[in-house]
Amino acid sequence: MSCKTCSAPGSGTFDRGIHPPHGKKLCEDAHIEVMPAPASVALPLLQHTGAPCQSSVQAKQSVVLGEKVASAEAFVSAAIHASVTGMVGALGVTTLPNGRHVKTIPITAQGEQLSGPALWDDIYGGQWPLDSVGKHQPADIAKAVREAGLVGLGGAAFPTHVKLAVNPSKPVDTLLLNGCECEPYLTADHRLMVEAPAPIVLGALLAAKACGAKQIFIAVEDNKPDAAKALQDAAKGTPVNVAVVKTKYPMGGERQVVPAVLKRVVPTGGLPLDVGVVVMNVATAAAVARAVVRGKPLTHRVVSVTGDGIARPKNLLVAIGTPYQALVDYCGGLKPTAARVIAGGPMMGFTLGDLATPITKGTSGIVVLTHDDIRREAETACVRCGRCVDACPLRLVPTKLAMASRHKDWDLARRYHIAACCECGSCSYVCPARIPLVQLIRVGKAGSR
Repeated sequence: MSCKTCSAPGSGTFDRGIHPPHGKKLCEDAHIEVMPAPASVALPLLQHTGAPCQSSVQAKQSVVLGEKVASAEAFVSAAIHASVTGMVGALGVTTLPNGRHVKTIPITAQGEQLSGPALWDDIYGGQWPLDSVGKHQPADIAKAVREAGLVGLGGAAFPTHVKLAVNPSKPVDTLLLNGCECEPYLTADHRLMVEAPAPIVLGALLAAKACGAKQIFIAVEDNKPDAAKALQDAAKGTPVNVAVVKTKYPMGGERQVVPAVLKRVVPTGGLPLDVGVVVMNVATAAAVARAVVRGKPLTHRVVSVTGDGIARPKNLLVAIGTPYQALVDYCGGLKPTAARVIAGGPMMGFTLGDLATPITKGTSGIVVLTHDDIRREAETACVRCGRCVDACPLRLVPTKLAMASRHKDWDLARRYHIAACCECGSCSYVCPARIPLVQLIRVGKAGSR
C-alpha cells in the first residue's frame, strides 16, 4: 500500500506492529463540545518534557484567562497560563498519572468566564487567513510559540519552540504533521481535523517557515476519511499534502510515521531531526496558528472522554487544570460496570488512582474500561514464542529487556537498547504469558539512565 492523496515516497505503513480493537465508534462522530469553566483548576508546574516552571504569581492574586502564571526559565520548558479568570490560591501538590509529584498553582474561578460558542470561536473558530504566513518571520514565529507555552499535544508534551529552533548542523527539509491518533478509543484529534482543519493547515505553514522545511505532509490513518477530506479541502492552493497511511498500531509514533510517509529510517537512539524531519501533532499545529496569528497562549485542549464504562462518551474542549472528576461528571458519570479509569489511551496511558488529579497539556483522553475489557489472567513463565519480538515496531527484544529490568542488570538493558523503546505496549498486548513487559521496561529505562 502506498500513501494516498499525495506523492509521498513512503509505503504508507511500517514493519511489524499490531491491530488492537479500535473502540473509536463510541466517540468518532461526537462533535466537540465546549465544557463550561470548572469551579477551580490546578495547574501543575511540570506539564511537559524538560525543567519545571517557576510560579510568577502570589496567593490571593487575581488573574485573567490567558495570563502567564508560571515562567519557563530553562530552554527546554514551557510557560503556563491561567485557563480561567479567578483568584490564585497557595501552591499545592498533586501526583500526576505517571506517579510524579509536582507543585500546582490552584485558581478558583471568579467573575465572568469565556465559554460556549465564544470560547470555540476564540480558539478554533473565525477566519484563518493562509496568506498571513508571509507577514511572520521565522524568529518571530518561534518566539510567539515559546511565549504561548506550546508543547506537543499528542502525549509527549515536548516544548514546541525547541523543535522549531533552527540547528545549522541538522537542517530540516520536511515538516510532518501527525494526525494518525492510533491509540484505541481516542478521537480528539480526529474530531479536530474534521471540525477545525483551517488552523491546522495555517499552523503547518507557519511551523514549516520557522524550522526551514520546504515540504509539508499531514499523515492521517485510512480509518479517518472524513478528516483527510477536510484537510485536503482546507489545504487547497497550499504546499500542504495529505498522506493517508495504513491503520496500524503504533502508527502515531515518530519512528513509525516517518518511514511510512517519507521512507526515511530514524536511527536507533536518534530523532526525526537526524533525517531532516520535524514531527508535530495536528492539535499542536492549530495551537501554533493561534499563538502566532492571534497572540493567544495554550489554555484549553480537546479531550476524549470515552470507553464502555462512561455514561455518555464525548469529545470536550476543556480548560487545562480541570480535575478528571469534573470531566467524568460532565459525561454522566461512571457506569456500574466501570472498573478502571485510564489517563490517555489503553495502550500507553496510566491507570488513574485519584480523579481529583488535574488534566495537563498532554492529556488527550480519559478511557473508562469495564470488567469485561480487562484481562485478569495470572502471569506465567515466558514460553519463548517470540510474539513480542514480532510485534515490536523497533525490532527490540522485549523479553531480554524485561529480564534485565527484573534483575537490575542495567548493562544488559543498555546493550539491548532499552532507551530506544517507545513504550507502545505492543509486546504486553500480544504476550500469551501475560508478562507485564512494557511496565518492566519502563522501570528498566529509569534504572539504566
